[in-house]
Amino acid sequence: MSISDMSVAICLFTADLRVHDNPVLRAALDAADQVVPLFVVDDGVRDAGFVVPNRAAFLADCLADLDGALRRRGGRLVVRRGDVVAEVARVAEETGAGSVHLARDVSAYAQRREARLGRVLESSRRRLCVHDSVTVVVPPGAITPASRGHFAVFTPYFRKWSDVPVREPLADPDKVPVPAVRSERLPSGADLADGAPSPVLPRGGEDEGRRRAAAWLDGPVTRYADRHDDLAGDATSRLSPYLHFGCLSAVELVRRATAVGGPGATAFVRQVAWRDFNRQLLADHPEVAHEDYRPRGDRWRTEEAAVAAWRRGRTGYPLVDAAMRQLAEQGWMHNRGRLITASFLAKIMYVDWRVGARHFLDLLVDGDVANNQLNWQWVAGTGASTRPNQVIDPLVQARRFDRRGDYVRRWVPELAEIEGAAVHRPWLLPAEVRRRLDYPDPVIDLDEGRERFHRARSGGER
Repeated sequence: MSISDMSVAICLFTADLRVHDNPVLRAALDAADQVVPLFVVDDGVRDAGFVVPNRAAFLADCLADLDGALRRRGGRLVVRRGDVVAEVARVAEETGAGSVHLARDVSAYAQRREARLGRVLESSRRRLCVHDSVTVVVPPGAITPASRGHFAVFTPYFRKWSDVPVREPLADPDKVPVPAVRSERLPSGADLADGAPSPVLPRGGEDEGRRRAAAWLDGPVTRYADRHDDLAGDATSRLSPYLHFGCLSAVELVRRATAVGGPGATAFVRQVAWRDFNRQLLADHPEVAHEDYRPRGDRWRTEEAAVAAWRRGRTGYPLVDAAMRQLAEQGWMHNRGRLITASFLAKIMYVDWRVGARHFLDLLVDGDVANNQLNWQWVAGTGASTRPNQVIDPLVQARRFDRRGDYVRRWVPELAEIEGAAVHRPWLLPAEVRRRLDYPDPVIDLDEGRERFHRARSGGER
């Protein structure tokens, strides 16, 4: 067979930057003699403000790692920049590709992009093949309650989810033959987003993700049920950035965790299932990325100075401030910290959850529209929560999950000299000590904020 007779398919990488257990790459290889592993630096995503320095730095690592994995298999990553649909069509024309393969995604932007791409390819008599490879067990809409197109409560969803067999992971390919085609150079983080990233970020890429997953499954996961809320212990997997960018297969991760077994692995798999739950909800209602899923008639307060203090980790509540400073430093925050800081903003300060969700998306390496927006709505009581008016008290949380104050002292160094649990109530210290520490007084009284929130939710004044 001559080179000109070889069939070509395009594997369009989006949120699946890996070679192991990648149904999109496998399908493209099965469909043609040669494959174009293509990544398009999407100007539309950048223009929407979603490409921020922390995720850009991580993404650059992922692309370099993916290119290395493909080169070890005789291929390479082809990089283009611009409108995704236009660039895919251009590469298809240049290579004579007969089909394009990509992973289905659930955001409104991804759904519009997929529809546009399908129309353009159809006009040139090429096929768009969309694969359900981002979720773990089943794609959005595959398991539904009788009365609607999605589950609105996690527990019944999880029961059905748990009954569906998880498919076997696919073997990674031995060879990835790539036709001659032009590629731009691999981008750096600075090429992708303006601004400096957080000082301490994890290294991106499939190799690093698989190394971390292996270490997590080789012991720590067995203690997850008992320790996942321990703020100072930092006993969570920290795999969320690798799942977000698809450096790890959620399918493979769940199967391996299930094989470990025990309460810790079961609790961990349950947390991974939340990703599928949020995706099925967003797929059915894309507008909930920016609109209330369950409107409560909120008339949110405008608290610019207090919000600025919240962003900087200067609210006067050490546990809230510690979590916010961890976010700024690492582009990541402990899950318990996410609940505490979100509840503080949305319910105690009574500020629109979208303000907090935007700040998190500006910094989180694992910032994901489905998980971030819907988790914020869950905490704010406008989402899929069965206890929409519950307020998470940071002082109660401190007693439960940072009893000795180690987490606070790590991230709020001006309080490091305070011993024991007293670190959580610095306003009780003598005035001269507080002045010396240069730590702010609380921006709001907890009881006042809680009462104001409940009064507003019951239809009273804010």
